[in-house]
Amino acid sequence: MDEERTVSSDSTMRGRKPLGWKAMPYILANETLERLASFGLKSNFMVYMVRGYHMDQVQAATLINTWSALTNFAPIIGAFISDSCTGKFVTIVFGSISELLGMVVLTLTSLIPTLRPPPCTTDQITGTCARYSDQQLYVLLSGLFLLSLGTGGIRSCSIPFSLDQFDDSTEEGREGSRSFFSWYYTTHTIVQLISMTLVLYVQNNISWAIGFAIPTTLNLFALVLLFVGVRFYVFVRPQGSVFSGIFKVLVDAYKKRNAQPPYEIEQYQPLLETSSQSNKLVLTDQFRFLDKAAVIIEGDLTPEGVPANKWRLCSIQEVEEVKCLIRIVPVWSAGIISLAAMSQQGTFTVSQALKMDRHMGPNFEIPACSLSVISLLTIGVFLPLYDRVLVPFLRRITGHKSGITLLQRIGTGIVFAIFSMIVAGLVERMRRTRSINAGDPTGMTPMSVFWLSPQLILMGLCEAFNIIGQIEFFNSQFPEHMRSIANSLFSLSFAGSNYLSSLIVTIVHEFSGGHDRPDWLNKNLNAGKLDYFYYLIAVLGVFNLVYFWYCARGYRYKVGLQMGDFEENKSFSDVEMSSGKKQLK
Repeated sequence: MDEERTVSSDSTMRGRKPLGWKAMPYILANETLERLASFGLKSNFMVYMVRGYHMDQVQAATLINTWSALTNFAPIIGAFISDSCTGKFVTIVFGSISELLGMVVLTLTSLIPTLRPPPCTTDQITGTCARYSDQQLYVLLSGLFLLSLGTGGIRSCSIPFSLDQFDDSTEEGREGSRSFFSWYYTTHTIVQLISMTLVLYVQNNISWAIGFAIPTTLNLFALVLLFVGVRFYVFVRPQGSVFSGIFKVLVDAYKKRNAQPPYEIEQYQPLLETSSQSNKLVLTDQFRFLDKAAVIIEGDLTPEGVPANKWRLCSIQEVEEVKCLIRIVPVWSAGIISLAAMSQQGTFTVSQALKMDRHMGPNFEIPACSLSVISLLTIGVFLPLYDRVLVPFLRRITGHKSGITLLQRIGTGIVFAIFSMIVAGLVERMRRTRSINAGDPTGMTPMSVFWLSPQLILMGLCEAFNIIGQIEFFNSQFPEHMRSIANSLFSLSFAGSNYLSSLIVTIVHEFSGGHDRPDWLNKNLNAGKLDYFYYLIAVLGVFNLVYFWYCARGYRYKVGLQMGDFEENKSFSDVEMSSGKKQLK
């Protein structure tokens, strides 16, 4: 599909009328099956590394966190490529193909015995298991690398491509865009439920090869479905990378740093009349030093009144877009530590579960990684109650249409993350005490795995507030053509949390032991102090909450001009001028 033949993403400039929800089944199906494949792998990957490749828990956790960080950083690259040359659809297609190839490689590692170490014949704790070879590790890493590339292409463009299918100049289209996020996260939750139950059961109890082959096949179906829906899509022509626009504003503002900022908006370069966006930004009085990039000085305009060099003069729209980014970055950075708390569900929470009683009846044992289902069920139960009960109640108190602001929602999630880590530490202390008193040489604890439920429920509430709040926040506060960056920034939060988790794990493992004392994260949980590790993350979360409160307190929400703001006899420049003067006052 040649995206260059289509026109701009704005509803007034599209080559065809957006079909809205008619296109959604194919896009959501592609996204759902893709996530089923990636989550089906990641959710049980800790167990695969420990049992299949004979890694200790620190090695496995470090590898998973590093790979997850790379995976979550990749969407920034995907967004750059999409905006610069390929467009969203083509980027999603290439991402889907790369992810499919990565799943094939990982499936082969479970099918071909020579691609992984031989099975253990004794307990791994004794350290007698054969170590993986460099070649086996390289094959594994190549599969993970292909998965990361695929994720970078899909997740940077999936939500923006979906939002392109709604006509944002109509109330119906705007309502469709708002409801899309609920459906998006609903499918996201369903996918994780399936991954944490059916796929994990197959991997742990039937065959790793079949357990990997299922998501690989589903990934192939996702790619097919994406092409089936082509006739319903609206395609958007790449408009150039936003990174070049950001760089241009910063350079021009620096070059004109000695220019006197004007008091009248007429002395600024106006919004480009050819701009295709339906939501234009007005001049604000925050970060005034950037306004100088739009100041008209001698030599900026030709005698005909047009810019002499597009790299010497920016529009107000371009300046305000950079301001949006600067305002959002501190809020974004505050979300990293709370997400680091969530990362523990896939690593050390699994290690705890492996040492607890996971039986449900005499013949069924719960897979350790399936416990995350508790968080997902919490989200599934809480979200409808939140939308139908809590929001109307809060709306009557606060007068806000959403009950609470997006920043308040994110902050509430950070609080739940702190409580989750505190509860996790208390439960781990109880588990270790009971295990030591039981005297089992294997380290097993006569304690039900459902004691981990409270921390997982709290983490589910953290996700319901924090994650959904961040998705809406980034997509609503960035200009339309920067939505790829918005979603990449959200993924970058996870990348930062993964790198932070790896750093904390490495530091704690290195410095918490000594003097004949095992470190906190010792592979023998009963000899370590995993509860101290959880408390450390909780303390970091408290400092992070204070930092977030400071950032949110000074945040200014985006001010835009909707198409409906314009009367029949008023041009964009007229409305921009009147709005800008109000801001300058």
